[in-house]
Amino acid sequence: MLLDKEFMLKTFWASFKAIPVTLEITIISLLLAILPAYFMAMSRLKKRPIKSKISVVYISFMRGTPIVLQILIVYSLLPSLLNNFFQRFFPSVNIFNANPLIYALVVFTLNTIATLSEVFRSAIPTVDRGQYEAALSAGLTHFQAYTRIIIPQALLSALPNICNLAVSLIKNTSLAFMMTVKDITAVAKIQASYGFNYIEAYLDIFLIYIIVCSVVQLLFKFAEKKLTKKGVKRVRN
Repeated sequence: MLLDKEFMLKTFWASFKAIPVTLEITIISLLLAILPAYFMAMSRLKKRPIKSKISVVYISFMRGTPIVLQILIVYSLLPSLLNNFFQRFFPSVNIFNANPLIYALVVFTLNTIATLSEVFRSAIPTVDRGQYEAALSAGLTHFQAYTRIIIPQALLSALPNICNLAVSLIKNTSLAFMMTVKDITAVAKIQASYGFNYIEAYLDIFLIYIIVCSVVQLLFKFAEKKLTKKGVKRVRN
């Protein structure tokens, strides 16, 4: 079987131009997930009865169901339910005209919150509690102790897992085409549909995701080294 190299090259560059969409979904989802994930992690670490149980149920549901099902719920079921509400109270608003990128961000943010909270929950206890108590003794408030002492050290410990999460999220965004988002996968599939060159298109997708994920891993590795050196300098000083 011969591959259409001209088509592969053309599709590769067309899909390559869609990388910003994939990165946009990844970065925004991660940023939106930080605060909810942190509060969920803290509620479980401090064993707050109600909040902790809600967090456990939420995390179990998000991590225990396929992301495809979550997409179908948010993109297919949710708009229909919201449409009834908007038609009653805001007739001029058509929920079905919403940008599909919004649905993608909702799905991937909700999914990321569950995983990121577990990352935080495992990273925060790695910092010796004695440092927290010492910070309070030095006159720092609870907020200052966490933002200046605990979180920076926990972040360094969590960075490898955050890197894994980011890479997984990038790969999961390949399902955004189900919500008509024109990401890497969607562009390649559209190009392939004209001449049924799906093998070449999937090879292009494969190569692009390897490149993107490899670059992301290198960036995280560089950031980890920088933060480690910065931490060592602080200790010495």
